[in-house]
Amino acid sequence: MKILLFLHELVLGGTTVNAIELAVTLRDVHGHDVAIFASPGPMVKLVNSCGIRYLPAPAARMHPCLPRIRALRAAVSDWQPDLVYVWETWALMDAYYGVHLPSSLPLLLTDMQMHVARLLPKRIPTTFGTQELVDIARARGSRKVDLLVPPVDVTRNAPDVWPARDARARFGVGREEIVIGTASRLVRTIKGDSLRRTIEAVAMLGRQFPLRLLIAGDGTARAEIQQLADAANARLGRDAVVLLGALLDPRPVYAAADVIVGMGSSALRGMAFGKPVVVAGEGSFAEILSPASAAKFAYAGMFGHADDAPGESAVQAAIRELAASSVLRGELGAFARRFVCEHFSLGVVAAQLDRACEAAVATPSPRTLAVADGIRTAAVYFRERRFMWRTAPIESMVMVDARQTA
Repeated sequence: MKILLFLHELVLGGTTVNAIELAVTLRDVHGHDVAIFASPGPMVKLVNSCGIRYLPAPAARMHPCLPRIRALRAAVSDWQPDLVYVWETWALMDAYYGVHLPSSLPLLLTDMQMHVARLLPKRIPTTFGTQELVDIARARGSRKVDLLVPPVDVTRNAPDVWPARDARARFGVGREEIVIGTASRLVRTIKGDSLRRTIEAVAMLGRQFPLRLLIAGDGTARAEIQQLADAANARLGRDAVVLLGALLDPRPVYAAADVIVGMGSSALRGMAFGKPVVVAGEGSFAEILSPASAAKFAYAGMFGHADDAPGESAVQAAIRELAASSVLRGELGAFARRFVCEHFSLGVVAAQLDRACEAAVATPSPRTLAVADGIRTAAVYFRERRFMWRTAPIESMVMVDARQTA
């Protein structure tokens, strides 16, 4: 089968790595011919190194985007795929109205957001990253939904892949230091909450424990995060918080760390390295992955939400508990490795995706139902778009905030 993987853009991030790794596995293990259609970004290097055909797409701030639709149609006409595999909702509008409705070309959508967007077509085969979201989508009337968890290459991400001693030497980490690692886009919403609270926790605990926080990533909030890091370092009189910038390969950070703080794919990769993980989320949420919390995270994903509470922050309490006991860190790290291998292994997830691709091509929706679905999605889109015009600056307007729920 020829599969055109449609990504929004090739930015640095765990979900981009997920998509590329799945594309490579679909090609190498399951025998499909795969090409990637996406706006250029730093991850073009990874695509090229994997030998995947890359078809550049115009950048897009709004969807539908006519230049991108024209480019997508040209790519489809030239390459003749059997399936367009849309990764994330940003690209859905362009694919749905650009090629699916006019030509009935089968689509498959993977949505790795942590909420079910209102505008998703009900009859497009769609996968979500948690069973909780699958259950929500089915309850709202989606006809073809399934589970596809974020995959982790547990061979490339493993305790013996990158020696911890070498990784710690690379970052100038002292032998006695307890390293907290995180890989994240430096943005103000959601991930920004976690970064700010983690820096604050290191500032508060850094006299009691020899903590060093390594932050891999870049983004629009870089200056703000750097100011917080500088303030923490000044308070402690040492470089306790270090911003490493964007790393195409963040595995040395995972290898160097004694504890990982993160969410989604970042948390999962830390687990694959056999590290104890503090799962971060929206607001003040933070909780250690443990045998007691594992079932919850398996169902709802490596994420959570909590409002502020008086007293010590959740992430500070979690770091304090892990910093105080190397034995606990070892036990929870070993558990994390077993958990991620059992539930999130790339090979298992790619096999599930292979079956979903075959089913999407074998059982297309009748055209009349697809048109009706398209009318409903367009109505939701334009309603939400008018709302966003009234409340958001033009440069920040996007399709529909996937965090909104019906």
